[in-house]
Amino acid sequence: MSDRPTPPRPDTDPVVRRRRAVERWTLLANRIGYLVLALSVALFVIAFAVGFSSALATAVIISLVVSFVLLAPSIVLGYAVKAADREDAERAVGGPSS
Repeated sequence: MSDRPTPPRPDTDPVVRRRRAVERWTLLANRIGYLVLALSVALFVIAFAVGFSSALATAVIISLVVSFVLLAPSIVLGYAVKAADREDAERAVGGPSS
């Protein structure tokens, strides 16, 4: 038996639980954001084909803004979660500090 304490289990560690929750929300925001971005591209193509009306132009702009609002923070937070997981793996969470 070693003197090293066992690392906390992911289901009991509040930091890991919170990180998993953030990961789920960022994944959902990514999917919705990219879906809305695809919608804005489709709306733009439709508007280009039939002629730009103010309603179509407004729909394109609104969908672009919504996609950017969803994607910008979700991409950053997704990278933050991955970096924190990598840091925990490198430091062997729960082990003695060096």
